[in-house]
Amino acid sequence: MARVVTSKKACSVNPLKMSQPIGAALAFLGLNRCMPVLHGSQGCTSFGLVLFVRHFREAIPLQTTAMNEVTTILGGLENIEQALLNINNRAKPEVIGLASTGLTETKGDDVEGYLKLIRARRLELADVPIVYVSTPDFKDAFQDGWAKAVTAVIEAFVERPPSRVSDSVNVLVGSHLTPADIEEIREIIESFCLRPTILPDLSGSLDGHVPDEFSPTTIGGTRFEEIRAMGAAAVTFAIGSQMWSAALALEMKTGVPCVLFDRLTGLEANDKFFDYLASLSCRPVAAKYRRQRSQLVDAMLDAHFFFGGKKIAIGAEPDLLWSLSAWLAEMGCEISAAVTTTQSPVLENVPADEVVIGDLEDLEARAVGSDLLITHSHGHQAAQRLNIPLLRAGIPSFDRLGAAHRLHVGYRGTRDLTFETGNIFIANGHENDPNTWVRVETAGEHDAQAAAG
Repeated sequence: MARVVTSKKACSVNPLKMSQPIGAALAFLGLNRCMPVLHGSQGCTSFGLVLFVRHFREAIPLQTTAMNEVTTILGGLENIEQALLNINNRAKPEVIGLASTGLTETKGDDVEGYLKLIRARRLELADVPIVYVSTPDFKDAFQDGWAKAVTAVIEAFVERPPSRVSDSVNVLVGSHLTPADIEEIREIIESFCLRPTILPDLSGSLDGHVPDEFSPTTIGGTRFEEIRAMGAAAVTFAIGSQMWSAALALEMKTGVPCVLFDRLTGLEANDKFFDYLASLSCRPVAAKYRRQRSQLVDAMLDAHFFFGGKKIAIGAEPDLLWSLSAWLAEMGCEISAAVTTTQSPVLENVPADEVVIGDLEDLEARAVGSDLLITHSHGHQAAQRLNIPLLRAGIPSFDRLGAAHRLHVGYRGTRDLTFETGNIFIANGHENDPNTWVRVETAGEHDAQAAAG
């Protein structure tokens, strides 16, 4: 069991974490025809916009209430009202997601009260679905904002229908999953003849496709009518511990039972997931996935020569940290350093001596002597100074292409991640270790050639 400690430095150096409002905005981007809005200054929104554009390399719909010094002091009622009117008139969104920022939270704006006043005096906004979430960026982190936004969507829009649909399941996905991960989860569940409703569904809105026509709002994602019907599902899957609170909120509101899968990377974790789906649907695992499991086992056999005993330093959001560290421990690695951004119940399970809630400076100090550094793209300077390779994981990944299409879940995703990581070890000199299988095989080939000559 890991000991969880919090860095006591006076300030953050080379921050690891991102703010709650950005996490909430990304969750809203997983809703179809949605317009996320940050209640704060233009700079708050610009930061998130640039971050998402660099990571996904897509057009990102994100608006602001454009607070300034005067409106911050007097209150943001008029700014929110004008922003909502402009968005509704110009973009015609199906849903508007409104998240607070540290600026307006420090002022203490009563946004829920503002929305009641605005709806009462602006009849054109009376029936527009608007969801508000409180996400001050002076506390918590990215995955907390994502989880709060999903919970707020559930509490605002999900209805309790008179009956259940036996083949319908809800899937609440965490912020650590890529659009490719979400698409893989959908295909796995559908292979058991179940109909998943995924919330939020970035695989529809940020999967890197070219739309047929321009839209000022999100294109793809969870549809509003699907959200309202989530109360009719047979069960809710929470993928990642961050989604447990949202799953419980859905259960309390509609009675739909929920089950947690805290990770879907690794052989054991996926065996449990497939076993549950088989028992729920009373259908066998498809031959396609039996084959993929066999391929993963073979990949683990091929790669364990290069993983065994390696020291890995990881800096990531809690659910991503847990998912990667547990998989690496299964592969025979040692977690030499583990740094994260916020509190989570999974941190004590991380296979390390301690988990530090800190920044990239804390990670760099503890990563000395490690064989691999795993964190997002802001960790590349630390990797260069330490002279160790970097495996990019999480948001943002702005110096590599295809971040949205990286797959880490399921048998196939774990297999690909195993090869990617193993190849990093090989490319950084580990193939020259005389004790490895690669060197032995090469020597054998050399002897055979000498005998033939």
